[in-house]
Amino acid sequence: MRKLRVGILDLVSTGPARGLYSRLMNANLASIMPQVLAVWCEGAGHEVHLVCYTGYEELEEVIPSNVDLLFISTFSESAQMAYAISNRYRQRGAVTAVGGPHARCYPEDAARYFDYVFGFTDKALLEGVLRECATHRPMGVMLSAPRQPNALPGVRERWKFIEETLRKAPTIKLVPMLASLGCPYTCSFCIDSTVDYQTLGPDQIRDDLRFLLTKFKRPRVGWHDPNFGVRFDETLGAIEEAVPPGRMDFIAESSLSLLSEAHLVRLKHNGFKGLLPGIESWFSLNNKSKAGKREGLAKVQQVSEHVNMVMRYVPYVQTNFVLGLDCDEGPEPFELTKQFIDMTPGAFPGYSLLSAFGRAAPLNLEYQLAGRVLPFPHHFLNNHLAMNVKPKNYAWPTFYDGVVDLTRYTFSWRAIGRRLAANRSTVPGWMNVVRAISSEGFGRMKYFATVRELLRTNQSVRRYFEGETDALPEFYVDRVRRDLGPFWADLPDGALYHDANAYAKASATAGGSVAPVAPVAGRRAQPRVAVAAAPA
Repeated sequence: MRKLRVGILDLVSTGPARGLYSRLMNANLASIMPQVLAVWCEGAGHEVHLVCYTGYEELEEVIPSNVDLLFISTFSESAQMAYAISNRYRQRGAVTAVGGPHARCYPEDAARYFDYVFGFTDKALLEGVLRECATHRPMGVMLSAPRQPNALPGVRERWKFIEETLRKAPTIKLVPMLASLGCPYTCSFCIDSTVDYQTLGPDQIRDDLRFLLTKFKRPRVGWHDPNFGVRFDETLGAIEEAVPPGRMDFIAESSLSLLSEAHLVRLKHNGFKGLLPGIESWFSLNNKSKAGKREGLAKVQQVSEHVNMVMRYVPYVQTNFVLGLDCDEGPEPFELTKQFIDMTPGAFPGYSLLSAFGRAAPLNLEYQLAGRVLPFPHHFLNNHLAMNVKPKNYAWPTFYDGVVDLTRYTFSWRAIGRRLAANRSTVPGWMNVVRAISSEGFGRMKYFATVRELLRTNQSVRRYFEGETDALPEFYVDRVRRDLGPFWADLPDGALYHDANAYAKASATAGGSVAPVAPVAGRRAQPRVAVAAAPA
């Protein structure tokens, strides 16, 4: 096998970045699998250049223009950026490959712009591509290993690539780690709902944590598990054996069903400073929130009490909701969330608009077969820029009225002040303030209000939302052009458009039994959940 010049690009930004928050935090959104690929490629004898693109790099300077093979790992929100970069490097003679959640969700579309599209990726599959390294055009080859790897290179093996990325984080530095892959829950909208749960083993956890103690006085770790602590005693036992109390801080995404008071005592003792539980809905998905058969106000009261209890042990809590689920109807879901905010003032609410990410989950097939999926460019599928599923029980203007009203309530100065006062620790409290007055709070308030006004005044926007036309309104074209900056010129013709019903068509061709292309191991669930920094 000839020695290749391999470029690996981890896209955590949709284009050139500008804001203070992105400068502070983008490097902490680095994914694990690009680092794993780098280790495997170097182990196979190739020259590797790994770049985590935070939006502040000049790609021409950090990735050699003469690479033989360029891997790009991306979420769908950065897909147009990935297509533009792939096009630029293909024109220079490079072979290109894509992995990550976007490849999992939209393999048919990704194959139009890449030579290889990766699903489950193990070392053997990668080595086969390294041996071939050939162009496949006009349509790329879709590849997947039978299952996720049983093990991945740990922090020690990935360190040189982790360290290079962390240099870009000016103050807060989060080391990405995994204790498990897949998810035991079956939330119908989630990319991990069909991925078998497996742990990566306590020995690797212990080794990685002990190694980190030699690199930092007080390391901060961001666990990338979709649900951390499913095998709680095993995982916490490994942490307790490796890390003396007070020597390390952790952030994790977990479910309320795992956060009993006994577990929270151990989490606090072992340095957990941030938790991100999913509540999702007041009318369904109770298995994650430990709400039993409670719905509506009864669930609000039970969950609020639970989250307030969590905050007595962990200083930073982000509660995640999905707006627009089929179980929602009328003003009640929005009003209940306002009551939760009042009853749980210290938690930071994270809102996601319901989105169907291609093949990501079985429910998406139902949406496509019902004709409810809109062809919004991938660029807008990031929780809030667009909702690409027509709501079942709302007219669009009514739905956005509810979203605008809830967002204004959540990020009013009154709510910001109560959130600050309710946080016992200084750093979490002010982190909430920064997030509220930046793009996540005030920025989204303004954006949602703009969309609501366009639905009222702009016929092209309203017709697009109603599915009466697939002509993308100029408002959205201009947004992509602005966000991509200099990469707009490299975006291939037609790359703003994709077949929103490709999953349904593939299912019909296969007699209704097509399975989603498996996700690349080590990537967090799509869409990306905003993670606050772990306080000191």
